[in-house]
Amino acid sequence: MITAVYRVPLRIRFRGIDVRDGLLVRGPAGWGEFSPFWDYDVAESRRWWGAAEEAAVEGWPPAVRGTVPVNVTVPAVGPEQARTIVADSGCRTAKVKVAEPGQTPAEDLARVEAVRDALGPDGAIRVDANGAWDVDTAAQRLRELGRVGLEYAEQPCPTLADLARLRRRTDVRIAVDEGVRRSADPLRVDLREAADVVVLKVQPLGGVRAALRVAEAHGLPCVVSSALESSVGIAAGVALAAALPELPFACGLATVALFTDDVTSTPLLPVDGELPVRRVEPDRLDAVAADPETAARWAARLAAVRAP
Repeated sequence: MITAVYRVPLRIRFRGIDVRDGLLVRGPAGWGEFSPFWDYDVAESRRWWGAAEEAAVEGWPPAVRGTVPVNVTVPAVGPEQARTIVADSGCRTAKVKVAEPGQTPAEDLARVEAVRDALGPDGAIRVDANGAWDVDTAAQRLRELGRVGLEYAEQPCPTLADLARLRRRTDVRIAVDEGVRRSADPLRVDLREAADVVVLKVQPLGGVRAALRVAEAHGLPCVVSSALESSVGIAAGVALAAALPELPFACGLATVALFTDDVTSTPLLPVDGELPVRRVEPDRLDAVAADPETAARWAARLAAVRAP
């Protein structure tokens, strides 16, 4: 298989990083992406490699829809910038980052209120705390933010036990992300008391087919989200969303807009709040090629993940 390493700055700091890098691989079925974040160890990264192999070697299951609705992602920015991001996106759903280290609850509320103003009363807002709150804090924050109107809160607390306790104290739906994708066995984790919605991410779950098995095992409404990939990786997320029997929520797959550049001249960016279901040809690899040191790190990482 042919491999290439990309490195692209982000427009806004997101998930604690300013630059995204990853490895692309081409096989008989097309291109796949292997881009676990650097805080993932070898064992956890193997599922990410499984997703890349599936895309490059097997391809994806048949689609049951030709386009996928998506949300705009609003990083932990000020209210004016948040309003602009939403207004420029064309999306009717927004996922708003909250609980950013160093920021206050008042800043979160101002950001969410600005997003509501940009969307209007009929738009959907979801917040993502990345497990930053304890149960008491989460209950209080969701009471405050819930006055703006929330579709759901994604991973407000770190553990499933905490989420179960919170769920008994709030009317806001709870979506589980890290509690599934970072578990030792996403198929067997018990979500019955902890979740109303399951977040599916292709790479962390091991591929489109593996993610479909997770969806089937839990029997809850699903939303497909990105792991901050290039358009090659996003195409796999779109393929998963397109293959799900039901898709009740807009998907968090419009994150290529956070990149300053992309591996392709035809990036997967939303039009009227939707992404098309299609493969991506990375025809700009020279323009976004990683430096030799970064490329060597990825080569070593891939060798470790593929080792017996």
